[in-house]
Amino acid sequence: MRGTEMNENIIEIFSTVQGEGKYVGCRQVFLRLEGCNLHCSYCDTNSAVGMHPDCVVEEGAGTYHLVPYPNPISPQRAAELVEIAAAGVPHQALNITGGEPLLHAAFIRALAPHVHLPIYLESNGTLHEELKKCVDCVAGISMDIKLPSATTHPVWDAHVRFLEIAKAKDTWVKIVVAGESPDGEVDTAIRLVADIAPETMLILQPVTPYGGCTKPSPEQLLAWQENALRRLAHVRVIPQTHRMMDML
Repeated sequence: MRGTEMNENIIEIFSTVQGEGKYVGCRQVFLRLEGCNLHCSYCDTNSAVGMHPDCVVEEGAGTYHLVPYPNPISPQRAAELVEIAAAGVPHQALNITGGEPLLHAAFIRALAPHVHLPIYLESNGTLHEELKKCVDCVAGISMDIKLPSATTHPVWDAHVRFLEIAKAKDTWVKIVVAGESPDGEVDTAIRLVADIAPETMLILQPVTPYGGCTKPSPEQLLAWQENALRRLAHVRVIPQTHRMMDML
């Protein structure tokens, strides 16, 4: 593709400890893209399209020295900025997040040959057609299952189609649960994973209270995990640990 057609607005690129999911505690570079196709009640990320004239880059891993670079940015330039953010420290992966990164599947595919780290995606697990376009370029996927009570509409069918593709990679499924989460919705999500990818790790993530959501009780978390363990071998309860440590 010629010209600037492949360029994208990037919100930020930085190095930090992965605070969620299967690789919690690992050092990763994060690249955050604009835009999302869902509206979740607990979302605390400003990923609105067109609201980021600059990409904020941490120059040097762990320095917190943040420098703006004008958007939009080409895949090749993005790879260079990833190297700047990672400088001096070995990293486990490049984590591409959002918003919803698969809104930019062509950009991810163009970026992949230029980076030297395994690429992991953090996805809301609904854009299965877009996943097909770049799944061979990624090492793994953190797939959310969105409960209908936290979104504007149910997306169960999209999750089924997404997981059928994603299960071939190093994929784990995350369900953000709140005090308000209906037991029936959590049970449906558990059954979905068990039916399609029973060896996949399931992570129950207690919501970080935001937008009126409240954290689930210990009794709720234990009951949901017990339900999941009857169908799945790998079930963990992991909160957003980076919030506890005040990290990026």
